[in-house]
Amino acid sequence: MRLVLAMLKHETNTFSPVATDIARFAAWSLHHGDEVVAKYENTAMPIAAYLKLARAAGAEIATPIAAEAMPSGPLTEATYEALVAPILAAVEAGCDGAMLDLHGAMVCEHTDDGEGTLLARIRALRPDLPIAVTCDLHANLSDAMVRNCTALIGYKTYPHVDMYEVAEKVGRVVLDAMAGRCKPVMAWGRLPLLSQTLRQGTADMPMKGIQALAKSLEGEPHILCATAFGGFPMADIPIAGNSAIVVADGDGAAAAAAAQRLLDASWDARSTFTHVHELLKAAVARAKAVNAAPIVLLDHADNVGSGGTSDVMTVIAEVLRQDLQDVAVATVWDPAAVAAMAKAGLGAQVTLALGGHSDMPSIGLAGKSLTVTGRVRHLADGRWRVEGPMYTGVEVNTGPTAVLEIGTVRIVVVSQHHEPWDVGIFTANSIDPTAQRFLLLKSRIHYRAGFAPLARATFTLDGEGVTTSDNGKLTYDRLARPIYPLDPGPFPLPRAHIV
Repeated sequence: MRLVLAMLKHETNTFSPVATDIARFAAWSLHHGDEVVAKYENTAMPIAAYLKLARAAGAEIATPIAAEAMPSGPLTEATYEALVAPILAAVEAGCDGAMLDLHGAMVCEHTDDGEGTLLARIRALRPDLPIAVTCDLHANLSDAMVRNCTALIGYKTYPHVDMYEVAEKVGRVVLDAMAGRCKPVMAWGRLPLLSQTLRQGTADMPMKGIQALAKSLEGEPHILCATAFGGFPMADIPIAGNSAIVVADGDGAAAAAAAQRLLDASWDARSTFTHVHELLKAAVARAKAVNAAPIVLLDHADNVGSGGTSDVMTVIAEVLRQDLQDVAVATVWDPAAVAAMAKAGLGAQVTLALGGHSDMPSIGLAGKSLTVTGRVRHLADGRWRVEGPMYTGVEVNTGPTAVLEIGTVRIVVVSQHHEPWDVGIFTANSIDPTAQRFLLLKSRIHYRAGFAPLARATFTLDGEGVTTSDNGKLTYDRLARPIYPLDPGPFPLPRAHIV
């Protein structure tokens, strides 16, 4: 038996000005052949689970590519074609099955549905090939994705700490199908609901309850996998929105009924999927008044993990204006500032026009730097390994990195985009996060993987950027309408259907 195992992941923010080319993937993960095994076998990533299953089955393994980039704008056509080519070549060379770690929200210059396009091409080469697919909780599920695979599953956690487990589950389903031990049938549906990512954390309602339902469904007769997707709302494409899918063993009716229960649960909770805003000045003042430490402050509108530029200085400026003390900030993207600090040397005093190098035409926001004076506290190459529960074992590379100290505020400045979900972003740069009064993070929910155990209080700060949770700042021209909460309705509610 020969199995093709591959990873191709990108969460595309169509409002983001950050270009997505091959260099964007190379900056985070772009590996081929044996490199894939070396980089990922001892991690908690889906492809590691696939490798374990394939070895246990005694299969010959082909690992054509493992590619992932930090969220950003649409992929260029040339980039997409270069990334899918090794997967298609491996399938065409001959195999008995494929296990794919995809995202589900990839948008390209020439296709709104990068994953569906890839799977359709694989099916065109091998119409009967068994294919397992793992998707992110933020997948914008499409008919092409579902119709062109054997079994599809998504993460049940956000932050995503169950990636290995869900991949192992769907991989086993497809291996069992290949051995004749089950007959996967899928049913799915998509809602006219554009829920905000900031409201999709699985430690909070409504997603906590919806994911509990998905887990309970997997314990029912004939149900093999059950997934409720929150979708990715920062994509102006027709297929964006919440959805659900269920894989059953030979029982399409059971799959459809279970999928409908997940859809109904999401729709019933629609009003709680919208973020309630607060003025930035007031939120920072409330945080300052809390007598506890560390306190987490979230600059969520400029979150790299949703396609942000990570150089909007609005929230940092307000924190400095209100004179918050003992603050550690992660991260500001400014390669020029890092280079200037490296040239000045450790301990040097520098005056910098920090951040603000990115214009964001989609929201009418021009880049605006913040002039600051401080000392160079730390210099590093930006390489460290994640030890926390999300992306465990994966090597991070933020490129040349520096820490700028402004009084008691220390800012981690990076040359490559990074969302701070693990304490390593601080400890690798000589900052003890437990010793700070405030941790200011450009993150939405993923920060919880590493920082929730430390936080004595958390404040969501409504700053600026292309990952805003303010629907009024975004213009959707291509999204399927009507959709909640952008429209008053009425909303046609589709039923889950068997594929």
